[in-house]
Amino acid sequence: MNHKKLRRLYREARLQVRRCGGRKRVLGTRAPMTMPQGSNQRWSLDFVSDALADSRRFRILAIVDDFTRECLALVADNSLSGIRVARELDRVAEFRGRPVGAVHGPIQPTTGFLTGD
Repeated sequence: MNHKKLRRLYREARLQVRRCGGRKRVLGTRAPMTMPQGSNQRWSLDFVSDALADSRRFRILAIVDDFTRECLALVADNSLSGIRVARELDRVAEFRGRPVGAVHGPIQPTTGFLTGD
């Protein structure tokens, strides 16, 4: 049904057409992120997804050191749970040490990982 017919039907029924809300705008300005001064100060975590030829989806967790741009781990699986992500972060931290901070895309790292709890 097009918008003209919708408005006509609503007008005949003496109703008002609901209007969509506007786009949300950011308030204030963001402070730029400081660059790390040495390796192992900040890691970036991100998910990459793709599909196989038979349409099965898979995801890859990428863990990167921001200073050296070194890829610390690539973990590929059909589904990556939060427990699996935490296990992989702990595995990388065993041979690399824990970072001072972490930057994340779609996931929220727990403060327990950063503090070693």
